[in-house]
Amino acid sequence: MLQTKRADFTAIAARFHISPVTARIIRNRDVVEEADIERYLHGTIEDLYDPHRLKDMDLAVSLIRRKIEDGARIRIVGDYDIDGVCSTYLLYQGICRCGGKVDYQIPERIRDGYGINESIIRKAYEDGIDTIVTCDNGIAAREQIGLAKELGMTVVVTDHHEVPVAETKEGAAEERPAEEKKPATAVEVLPPADAIVNPKQRACQYPFEGICGGVVAYKLVQVLYEACGIPRKEWEDMLEFAAIATVGDVMKLQDENRILVRWGLKQMPRTKSMGLRKLVEACALDIYSLTAYHIGFVIGPCLNASGRLQTAQLALELLLCQDEARAEELAGELKLLNEERKEMTADGVEEALKQVEERYAEDSVLVIFLPDCHESLAGIIAGRVREAWNKPTLVLTRGEECVKGSGRSIEAYHMYRALCGVQDLLLKFGGHPMAAGFSLEERNVDEFRRRLNEQADLKPEDFIPKIWIDVPMPLEYISEKLVEELKILEPFGQGNEKPQFAQKNLHIRSVRVLGKNRNAVKLSLVTEQGLPMDGMLFTEGDRFVEELGHSRTIDVIYYPDINEYNGNRTLQIIIRKYKIGS
Repeated sequence: MLQTKRADFTAIAARFHISPVTARIIRNRDVVEEADIERYLHGTIEDLYDPHRLKDMDLAVSLIRRKIEDGARIRIVGDYDIDGVCSTYLLYQGICRCGGKVDYQIPERIRDGYGINESIIRKAYEDGIDTIVTCDNGIAAREQIGLAKELGMTVVVTDHHEVPVAETKEGAAEERPAEEKKPATAVEVLPPADAIVNPKQRACQYPFEGICGGVVAYKLVQVLYEACGIPRKEWEDMLEFAAIATVGDVMKLQDENRILVRWGLKQMPRTKSMGLRKLVEACALDIYSLTAYHIGFVIGPCLNASGRLQTAQLALELLLCQDEARAEELAGELKLLNEERKEMTADGVEEALKQVEERYAEDSVLVIFLPDCHESLAGIIAGRVREAWNKPTLVLTRGEECVKGSGRSIEAYHMYRALCGVQDLLLKFGGHPMAAGFSLEERNVDEFRRRLNEQADLKPEDFIPKIWIDVPMPLEYISEKLVEELKILEPFGQGNEKPQFAQKNLHIRSVRVLGKNRNAVKLSLVTEQGLPMDGMLFTEGDRFVEELGHSRTIDVIYYPDINEYNGNRTLQIIIRKYKIGS
């Protein structure tokens, strides 16, 4: 599918001293107004929004500051994923720096489930905790926070998830899950906390609600430092953790998120966290040239692995660790845990795909039961199967008391609504159009599969994946200058995808399989106009050669690149998708 958004690309190119191709890509990312293009291209930390515009921010900071001055005990309650870990790190470091008596607790995925619960609150009370500060959770914990208030504790909620709502229906208030889109008439159901900092609140005047829990925490630290007279530089020196949280929680790299990630990556080489430094080393990465990809697919999964397979306290201990030997040991442990997670995931994906091929290939909605799979991997496996079949996929695992599941969807299938249609079979569920989590009794699994498929209104064309192309750009247009210019569009990720170009009917002169695992292919290509160009394709090389057969033409979706070897620089293309000619 070709993007066809219109604008005066020549005028934009002239105004911002960029090529029309780059101007078109920016327009394709829905950046339209001149001020927004300027901020997209040249935004700095000074362009971040004022944190005081977050509802209850000043109230939250004044409460925390008073508790610090009174010597009251404060406990941060985070979450077991990367956003929760980074949020906890930021608040812990920030409150410590201001002299607070503070500790933290991160719930365990299987024992505690998501967010703050009654046992965490009762334990805090027994430990003599005066104030609880949540991060990346709490907005939906009305009853739990009600208990904390009954016990006389002060509670500050910092979160970024949807606010639960209640609708008046025939005179009665009917509560709806937080993830459902709230009607204009709905009443927000807020927890009885002393302060709630969450940009998704209706009364919040913050200009951009798409920030993660780590950024909410980072903004709170900014205001706290300001109130305590701590230099702004110390707040800026923790920017990398807001960036890691943003990428790790798959937030859209738009608006101020893009600025946070761009400058957070620049801050990484100067990080004060010995643990983060050691994790980068353990992953054999160069801290001076990290990209959003490295955070999302290398560093992030290591930090997440502890929360999936053990306890996220391990990841937080690493980030806080200042002892070189211990940091090295923890980084190695997290890397090994992630390797174990990858192996377990690969086994789960293999078993899931086998089930689909043998039993469910004709189903519109894939419901796969993997009783022995670790429940924390269900969502990842569902995502991989969805990619392979382009069908909505729900993966179920056997828990201690019931079957738990996680789903990933396609554009044509609203997964949350689909679960609403079978909610009589479910013990608990929640989600949104593209993903969901749920639990049910094992005896209902087959009925769950049958009814989801019976109710699915999906057509064969819904299962055809769409690939969006920015520009059908001939290879003749590629230059070193353009390749360098495209770097100003970074960081790439969700909501600011790496540009994709296309050209048809390239002639293949030669093919060579490379790499010790034979997972790279180098193609010598020629355009119809006679321009030679190398193309790199990262795939199973031998299978590609077999697929190519005697064909000598190929259509490609690509990204332009520069190959540097022995001091020589040559243009090449990285092939993202291809179609072999007849």
